[in-house]
Amino acid sequence: MPSPSKRATALGRYIYAIVPDQGRQELGTIGLDEGLVYTIGDGRVAAVVSDLAGGRIRPQRRYLAAHQGVLKQVLQTVTPLPTAFGLVADDDTAIARILKDNQPAFLSQLKRVEDAVEMGMRLVLDVPNIFEYFVATHTDLRELRDDVFRDGAALTQDQTITLGRAFADLLEQEREDATDRIEAVMRTCCRELKRNNCRTEKEIMNLACLVPRVDLERFEQTVMQAAQPFDDNYAVDFNGPWAPHNFVELDIKL
Repeated sequence: MPSPSKRATALGRYIYAIVPDQGRQELGTIGLDEGLVYTIGDGRVAAVVSDLAGGRIRPQRRYLAAHQGVLKQVLQTVTPLPTAFGLVADDDTAIARILKDNQPAFLSQLKRVEDAVEMGMRLVLDVPNIFEYFVATHTDLRELRDDVFRDGAALTQDQTITLGRAFADLLEQEREDATDRIEAVMRTCCRELKRNNCRTEKEIMNLACLVPRVDLERFEQTVMQAAQPFDDNYAVDFNGPWAPHNFVELDIKL
């Protein structure tokens, strides 16, 4: 337990996550600024916190790493509701109020993610030039490209827009079709799936998967099954386990 002198100088309680209350738990000095991470509960739900001895928390790499490190530690024993980075309550009384005011929502969401973890899955077109790949594999785009370059003159703005829009439409359709095909397979081992925006042009799918812990081995096998219809121009990978950020909706008002 934090010493009286340390608790007296703390300016607040930094909140990492909400978990089922299992009595007071201590996770060690793994929090922000190596603070002791512990729980404050109300009998049903608890906040995972550490004392904050400084002022405003900025999203510096060391703080972000500590925040994620705490979530990783918590995830070893229970599936938490992860909070957004930078959430600070004034004191234990403020924590108690948050738990009381939000208890029904916390319990509902804890039930939703119980005994599950989040896994990420990505599909990427592993080609040197994605536009040229689409030109080679889509007759309509190839004919449009050849037509606008036929006279050898520089493209007009309208031609550039037309060609760019045709490519963008085909890319979007490819993303929709590929994601539909993969989701149909992944639903067999995932409790929920969520489509996230692709982060790069070559990324075709960015999928968050809520996977029961008991099905993690089957998840890996299912990823391989989902990847089989795609040729060597595509690369499939997965990552995790993570706290279920994409399947938790917390609106905590301090």
